[in-house]
Amino acid sequence: MYFLNINKPKGISSFDVIRFLRKKLKIKQIGHSGTLDPLATGVMQIAVGKATKLLDYLDSDKCYSAEIKFGYNTETYDSEGEEIFIKQPDFNESELKECLNSFLGKTKQIPPMYSAIKINGKKLCDIARKNPQETIAISEREIEIYSIELVEFNKKEYKAKINVACKKGTYIRSLAFDIGKKLGCGAYLTELKRTKAGNFLIENSNNLDDEKYNEINPINALNNDKYELNNEEFNKIRNGNFIKNLNNFNNKLLLLTKDNKLIAIATVENNLIKPKKYFGE
Repeated sequence: MYFLNINKPKGISSFDVIRFLRKKLKIKQIGHSGTLDPLATGVMQIAVGKATKLLDYLDSDKCYSAEIKFGYNTETYDSEGEEIFIKQPDFNESELKECLNSFLGKTKQIPPMYSAIKINGKKLCDIARKNPQETIAISEREIEIYSIELVEFNKKEYKAKINVACKKGTYIRSLAFDIGKKLGCGAYLTELKRTKAGNFLIENSNNLDDEKYNEINPINALNNDKYELNNEEFNKIRNGNFIKNLNNFNNKLLLLTKDNKLIAIATVENNLIKPKKYFGE
């Protein structure tokens, strides 16, 4: 089992990436964390084999590089939708920075209608494409933006490039829409690149057409504390038994390793370490 850091190209879906890898690697058990729209490029956290059972344990905070165009909205909140003129923009760089800073920290966000969020078992994007006139109430969600930086502002064309670091679940398309709404002129996303997801960095990623991929040891992909088992402890864990918490770990989840391999994810309760998921030798 291992992880891959794949740089998704523009124009294909996240599932297209999985389908391609299943065929190339001849392995069916492949999954990913964090969907990217066809318009978007960048880091995808790919799990292969038993590593798919670890996807929920990945650090999934994200960093993005995005380009926004002002004065228009689209139904999709990005350039895949048709432009709808809202208002001629009239703001300067200082006002834009002030607007961007207002989104720092924990705020509420309504996900875009054209997204993979499911309502009654159906994806919103599928509902929107099948019945464009159907109105669906989408609940606000709490998001958190750690940093937002204005990289470039083209006042002549009213376009901006920004870098965003945020918590999992933040939609940059909705952020662009909300920025345009706050400025009173509308806005939509024209480009999006995910530059970081947890420990996975764009500069360390593989392209789909690379001959070989860098296989990432789960121990290096997860941020939990690690504990190297001795032979006696390993036998106990292998048999589903607990071991003593001699190192006084306080974290709720612990990675149990043996010879640089992940053996199990364990819970720490008081003075005991108990295996939660066992992955074998």
